[in-house]
Amino acid sequence: MAPAAIIRGVPRAVLIVAVLVLASRGASAALSCSTVYNTLMPCLGYLQSGGVVPRLCCGGIKKLVSTARSTPDRRTICTCLKNIGAGAAGGPYASRAAGLPRKCKVPMPWNCNS
Repeated sequence: MAPAAIIRGVPRAVLIVAVLVLASRGASAALSCSTVYNTLMPCLGYLQSGGVVPRLCCGGIKKLVSTARSTPDRRTICTCLKNIGAGAAGGPYASRAAGLPRKCKVPMPWNCNS
């Protein structure tokens, strides 16, 4: 199944949560939103159902953070994540997404406006 088809089948709230978590991080300007979404796809099951955060999810968050070397890079990731977040209505997905950096032990030293 194509990544776009997978994303379309995911509840918007779940995708938004993933975006919100990473929005406080960053992404490389060379990255597309598809790359950001695909990198975070291992987080989807956790966002939907809770439980244990998959190692690949934390690895994806760490990868995105490490590629955010400049303000434009971080803004690119933030924009992608905000686009996902705009479709979510909150609830458990948003709180799970917001907790991912802590659960993955990934510091969030910047925000989307910096």
